Amino acid sequence: MPALTTYSTKIIPDWVDYNGHLRDAFYLLIFSYATDALMDTLGLTSDNRDASGHSLFTLELHLNYLHEVKLGAEVEVHTQLIAHDRKRLHLYHSLHLVGDAKELAGNEQMLLHVDLAGPHSTPFSEAVLARLTAISDEHLKLPKPALLGRVIGLPSQK
Repeated sequence: MPALTTYSTKIIPDWVDYNGHLRDAFYLLIFSYATDALMDTLGLTSDNRDASGHSLFTLELHLNYLHEVKLGAEVEVHTQLIAHDRKRLHLYHSLHLVGDAKELAGNEQMLLHVDLAGPHSTPFSEAVLARLTAISDEHLKLPKPALLGRVIGLPSQK
């Protein structure tokens, strides 16, 4: 199973800056929509959230800009599940022109399954955990994204 294609869109005028390039914030908006689509794939739909009172919260993310994305570009997000446990999900989104393997931006995320009544962390349901495990088992066979686990910082001065 390849990485999931979780979202596709055309870059619209409201999303670009004075240079005709996608603004920083809209990369994250696109990745956020991809996360929503992944939630649906896992069974964490809006109906499920309403019934269970559970959802995913983003704990941390890293966003890497690799190439310019211009007005009118047709883009898609590929999502790879990196790891999960009973309450957390580690994933990697990559942005591409539709049908092109070249990565334009990368987004690594750590998500937490939360009981909204607390709010506090709570284990995934058995059904969601089964879907996570099935997809993760297949995605473990994929190469790790090159930007996975990057740390931001200046090189030490000697």
